[in-house]
Amino acid sequence: MTSRHDRHTLRALGLADAPRDRPLSYPGAWPARSGLLSGDELLPLDRLTHPGRTPVVAVGSNASPAQLRHKMAAAAVASAVPMVKARVTGIDVGASAHVSRFGYVSASPVRAPAVTRELFVIWLDPEQLALVDATEPNYDRVLLPAPEFRVELENGEPLPDTFAYVNHHGVLHRGDGIPRRHPGQRALITELLLASAALRNMFGGTPEEFCARARADAALCEEGTRLFAEEKMVTSSGLEHLHVP
Repeated sequence: MTSRHDRHTLRALGLADAPRDRPLSYPGAWPARSGLLSGDELLPLDRLTHPGRTPVVAVGSNASPAQLRHKMAAAAVASAVPMVKARVTGIDVGASAHVSRFGYVSASPVRAPAVTRELFVIWLDPEQLALVDATEPNYDRVLLPAPEFRVELENGEPLPDTFAYVNHHGVLHRGDGIPRRHPGQRALITELLLASAALRNMFGGTPEEFCARARADAALCEEGTRLFAEEKMVTSSGLEHLHVP
């Protein structure tokens, strides 16, 4: 018999696998509903807003409870993280123009005034915010000011100002200068390898080879990041004008 406690574990909810361990699963499994990430559990939330914490829109693996759990545990941060579903207008989910040391090509927001996406807002206390900032060396945390960007919680409440992590290498495009949407890791790496012989020479011909070689060699990840720029695969996210705190 499954206890009430067991029903809230990440394993029981199908949320236990982190992209840092399984790169082709990136951005990882996201929760079906809002919750409070506390250790290995995702507990019910008693409220959607959390004064004293910073609201950050997650477009990639920061919306994966398993990935967040890894980050917090590695730094011995034990406090819980509220994760709240939201409708976000003004950004879409693009593909970062860098190869992650964990073996994937991560997501980054791009400006998209007519687009509304269902994403998560993670509410971080000062210690958690400093930690997550430190785990994002390829990103700048920027302010998403209202009304240019609208973040509406699941109860319809708008947030006046939120933050997001924007990749400072830019984002990838398909050849037309328009940021490509991140289609999921396997599909994205397959498309990139098909489009670039130089990338295949570096990382192999399959997503599995790409991930394995990237995870084994930090210098190769840097070379891959440079190659994106050299092959003119990079464009602006349209968010460079935003304020970096």
